[in-house]
Amino acid sequence: MQLHIENMTCSGCVRTVTRAIHSVDPGATVNADPEHHTVEVGTSAPRAGIEAALAAAGYPAARETP
Repeated sequence: MQLHIENMTCSGCVRTVTRAIHSVDPGATVNADPEHHTVEVGTSAPRAGIEAALAAAGYPAARETP
């Protein structure tokens, strides 16, 4: 799943976002691009769970539009 996280702007943000995603699925693959505020997540976890963890960590996500 691809998400847009507007306030993810640095490597510290990427670490926090990655930790939040891994709290839901420790085996998820996370490819974050803070320059473009996007993150690609490879997971079988439900989107709602990932989005809830990100919001709780202070990084609310939106679906990336094509």
